[in-house]
Amino acid sequence: MKTTPEHDARIAKMTFASVYPHYINKVEKKGRTKEALHQVIEWLTGFDNKKLKKQLDEKVTFETFFKNAKLNPNAHLITGTICGYRIEEIETPLTKQVRYLDKLVDELAKGKKMEKILRQV
Repeated sequence: MKTTPEHDARIAKMTFASVYPHYINKVEKKGRTKEALHQVIEWLTGFDNKKLKKQLDEKVTFETFFKNAKLNPNAHLITGTICGYRIEEIETPLTKQVRYLDKLVDELAKGKKMEKILRQV
């Protein structure tokens, strides 16, 4: 399923702070913790708690969020389907990065082991 330019633009303009509470609700509803969520976010983006708080406080867009991030070199190992899109087929880099994060949050909520989520061999 190919993303549209409108879809990509909407994702780029969305603020991370507006989606973050949904990530927390999703993982906590399934018995996982905010700390585990932060561990997953830090693995993908390099943002420790202090840097993550700064992104939230500044209400940065996903575009800025991922510009500020240092993407994990193993992020390409995140594959599968999320929100109806096959991650490895998404052509727009920013949309792919946002879907990486969505997929990791989804795996955390589904109870996957942390070493599998963090793509540790």
